Amino acid sequence: MIRSSHPLRIWFIFLSLFLFACQPNPQNNTPTASPAATATIAPPTQTTQPMAALVNGEGIPLAEYQAELQRYQAALGTELATNQKEQVLNDLIDQLLLAQAAKKEGFVVDNVMVEERLKQLSEQMGGEQVLQAWMQQFHYSEGDLKDALARQVAAAWMRDKIFSQTPKTAEQVHARQILLYQEEKAAQVLELLKSGKDFAKLAEQYDPLTYGDLGWFPRGFLLDKKLEEVIFSLAPGTFSDIVHTQAGYHIVQLIERDPNRALEADVYQALQLAALQAWLDQQRQASQIEILTH
Repeated sequence: MIRSSHPLRIWFIFLSLFLFACQPNPQNNTPTASPAATATIAPPTQTTQPMAALVNGEGIPLAEYQAELQRYQAALGTELATNQKEQVLNDLIDQLLLAQAAKKEGFVVDNVMVEERLKQLSEQMGGEQVLQAWMQQFHYSEGDLKDALARQVAAAWMRDKIFSQTPKTAEQVHARQILLYQEEKAAQVLELLKSGKDFAKLAEQYDPLTYGDLGWFPRGFLLDKKLEEVIFSLAPGTFSDIVHTQAGYHIVQLIERDPNRALEADVYQALQLAALQAWLDQQRQASQIEILTH
């Protein structure tokens, strides 16, 4: 029940940035690199090179987009559908938005960072010869690859900065539910509860695997905001009326509440990804993005 507007896209950019750039330290989610002021990478030379998209006046080379399409297709092993091609381009746009924001924050990618990423990439792929063959296959010059790596390093730094702003504690609730798929049946169960039937026993009857236990979670974790608001409005030990969502008909009971509980690792990561998606959505609305390919 993790909230995410575009779950496939956000996971793709999350993982693709990890491939080339520094991973956040799980014990310390501050950005893993600091702004540098030495030996900076020069901005790409302005040419008439065909572009796949323009983001705030900065281009994404068509050749890079096409190479990403080939890499993505090779990973899937099938022809790409139109929506998958759009996803690849959207990933590159999101990456560029992150890199542009990192630059505004004062982060500078230097040659040492790029060479280190290039070395890591070579080792991951099995050596320099494999890397060179890969570059030739996807029409990457060394300069093109370094430009792409520099952008990915900057994007990863900004991603980590956004992640680091996610609190590690929050108000959380522990709840259980009875989920039914017919309104009439839900109404019958609600009457049983109102007559004094034990909620936990009924929940076990309808969900013998988890007993309806939703575990601990903070605001912003559930897919359905209406259901979340109902749960957070309850007092411990009380249950709700029927709540209709796309999943079915819910009756929820609040077991306990903690005003400042440490987030579980999976919940914390979900909130980080939700924060990243919200940031990207906001940046897209505020940016000038022109798609130049079909």
